[in-house]
Amino acid sequence: MKRYLLATGIVVTAVAAFISCSTLVETAGTLGTIVGEQQGYITSAQGDSIRKSTTAVAKSLEEFTPEHEYYIGRAVGAVVLSKYKVYANSRLNDYVNVLGQTLAAASDKPDIFGGYHFLVLDSDDINAFATPGGHIFVTRGLIRCCPSEDALATVLAHEIGHVQLRHGMQSIEKARTAQALTILATEGAKNLGSSEVAQLTDTFSGVISDITNSLINNGYSRSFEYQADQASVELVNRLGYNPEGLIDMLQVMGKNIKKGGLDFAKTHPAPSDRIKEIHSKQKLTSVVEPDIRRERFKAAIADI
Repeated sequence: MKRYLLATGIVVTAVAAFISCSTLVETAGTLGTIVGEQQGYITSAQGDSIRKSTTAVAKSLEEFTPEHEYYIGRAVGAVVLSKYKVYANSRLNDYVNVLGQTLAAASDKPDIFGGYHFLVLDSDDINAFATPGGHIFVTRGLIRCCPSEDALATVLAHEIGHVQLRHGMQSIEKARTAQALTILATEGAKNLGSSEVAQLTDTFSGVISDITNSLINNGYSRSFEYQADQASVELVNRLGYNPEGLIDMLQVMGKNIKKGGLDFAKTHPAPSDRIKEIHSKQKLTSVVEPDIRRERFKAAIADI
């Protein structure tokens, strides 16, 4: 066994300088088991099991590409739309899209695969969702909490913040790696059987349901929400919107959300906590809202 480990170590050292981390894991597993089989330390069946498991672990170490994020976002978005109806109001949807695209273009991550997409949901719930890849949904109930275009701009900027900070993808990556490591830890003392190999191979098959459950039922962590609030303030400042609009929206929200409900009350920190956190991080500079901005906002939300 010592000679087997030594041979494996030599192989790993030889290829390490030329291949990525995930490829290294897979290559080491493949070449190492070949040596072990040739020396008679493990059977061919055991070697095959190890090769399959290392391939799965290598998969867990892969980096997501922008294209991966986009298609994951589409899948998550499809689940959101299976739970919420689209608000059939072209004027409001067009208005939200123009506002959202304007904000996205000025964000820290303006160019994403497939671009940003904004859609209003026909629900009285006070909520909004940002999927990986730039699919952003906001409910009628949340728009009603916005007393101005400035306030709505901060809501959309908050969701854009989740996208540019990759909060959804961070959650997925942690879950994927943790699951793979858990299986390896529990099965490390014995040969991996077919069921464990299958688990490793399919480690990330539940990604869509996991992130959707987090997005709709549990929400992001408090730290992620606070980060998105700060990103919102920074983004609206760039475009001359009043960052106090976020405070205005949170104050209205605080009066309307129901404790124990399925909206922001369950998936976000309390509005009062968010307001305290915002004020603790930076001083907001008030901006006078132009008349044209006020008029187009009133026209857009007239029917909600």
